[in-house]
Amino acid sequence: MSASDPGTATPDPDLDDPDRGRTVVVVPYDPAWPSRFEAARRTILAALGAEAVSVEHVGSTAVPGLAAKPVIDIHLSVRDPADETLYRPALEAAGFAFVHRAPDWFEHRLFKGHEPIEVNLHLFPVGCPELDRCRLFRDWLRVDGADRALYADTKRTLATRRWDHVQDYAEAKTEVISQILSRAEAWGGGAKD
Repeated sequence: MSASDPGTATPDPDLDDPDRGRTVVVVPYDPAWPSRFEAARRTILAALGAEAVSVEHVGSTAVPGLAAKPVIDIHLSVRDPADETLYRPALEAAGFAFVHRAPDWFEHRLFKGHEPIEVNLHLFPVGCPELDRCRLFRDWLRVDGADRALYADTKRTLATRRWDHVQDYAEAKTEVISQILSRAEAWGGGAKD
């Protein structure tokens, strides 16, 4: 879910966009996903040390039983995303390719990793409301079977369509995500601002 609202995010023109023209595949939940996240988390922490304030597993692969694209979504928070010298060289050396920056959307940066499984590494500043929003959505789907089923059905249906870009698929889920998030906010007392 975390990439469903990229703001003004666009890929850097000098980099290939790995998600353009890519087929969206939604697969059944894989119980190995948490351990794949943990391996990526250890790699990130080894690369960044104290610069990594938090590293969290978010998105559908973080919800047991939920069908998902086989891509681990990770939120990394740092103190100053605008100062890429503090993290970008270390992440790239650890195998994460820089994909784009969206300074107008919470200073978001996106990196991609591919070993041993594909990773979308979303970098945000500490205290960013997007971190809370995605955490609340994830936690709600972990406890509510009806919304978990609704979200899975929506994703499977949308995955049958052809998309010019994976982000188009993500944006097509916005209405259902908003509905589910409103119930999650009522359950969790509302996302933090």
